[in-house]
Amino acid sequence: MDQNAYQRLATRLDALPDGFPPTQDGSELRLLAKLFTPEEADLAAQLRLTLETPAQLAERIGGDAKVLRKQLKAMAKRGLIAVGRAEEGLGYGLLPFVVGIYEMQNETLDEELARLFEDYYQQAFTQALEVQPQVHRVVPIGETVQAGMEIRPFESASEIVNRSQSWGVIDCICRKQKALIGDPCDHPLDVCMVLSDYPGAFDGSHDVRVLTREEALATLRRAAEAGLVHSVSNNRQGTWYICNCCTCACGILRGMAEMGIANVVARSAFVNQVHEDLCTGCGVCVELCQFGALSVAGVAQVDSMRCVGCGVCTFACPQGALYLVRRPEEEILSVPPTQMDWRIERAAARGLDLGEVL
Repeated sequence: MDQNAYQRLATRLDALPDGFPPTQDGSELRLLAKLFTPEEADLAAQLRLTLETPAQLAERIGGDAKVLRKQLKAMAKRGLIAVGRAEEGLGYGLLPFVVGIYEMQNETLDEELARLFEDYYQQAFTQALEVQPQVHRVVPIGETVQAGMEIRPFESASEIVNRSQSWGVIDCICRKQKALIGDPCDHPLDVCMVLSDYPGAFDGSHDVRVLTREEALATLRRAAEAGLVHSVSNNRQGTWYICNCCTCACGILRGMAEMGIANVVARSAFVNQVHEDLCTGCGVCVELCQFGALSVAGVAQVDSMRCVGCGVCTFACPQGALYLVRRPEEEILSVPPTQMDWRIERAAARGLDLGEVL
């Protein structure tokens, strides 16, 4: 293994706002070596977040543009780097490890990669989860919010789906990873949703099952009925995925369940309430709540500090006694407008110079 190439890439990935913290035993390097050849790692370590064409990259770092194009195309096909339209043609750029490179390995995930990821996760990944603004933000399905409450478009999972132009679903890589290391959970696998503002964006994809808008909404409801928490990237615009998460497998929520990180995910703008006249104190909601926000003392009780406003318990309550209301404005967390705004805030929190990777 060319330790230097993987070390350069690891250092570059940790210079991104998302973070890729190092370990004492080099677990992050073994993880990268499973995914990248030394030559690919060396090239990826020289990429920026801003997309560059092969010609632009060749001018900046040297090399033949045609050779670089072939290398970059092969890497993008395996989900190791970003690809998209740049001003002067097809451009390539650096992907964060999470959310990014790792999630793109759904089709190639095997037991070896699953165990390598687990080794890294246990040693260092929580350091990235402790930084704010958080990677993920909880959003409820709009119908769980009490009628008449204000719901902004970016605050509702169903509204995010409705505003998209293309929809698809893939298997949850987190549940696949846990199953491969012998610790599966019972939640559904095929509920990880991808979205796009462009019609037909997933047509012809070999790993995305294309959905209609109605099928996407049905998938969202199926996930909610299974007790899964809807979470998205922590910005208002350009939402391209909805994770349907559980504390037993989700790489984000496990940070709370296993590592005790209280604010591992940004809460929604809503908080749970109880119709005391309807509540029978059956405790179904307590069993479902993944955040320890509910208890029963005659009737259900809500700890508003723990409640993330996911709305999962409202689907399960047999009496219809639970509902979400909007938090007081001073309690609602600010959501960065764009991914770039999130990156700026996150880089500042980590003391990084974002200009070095743009």
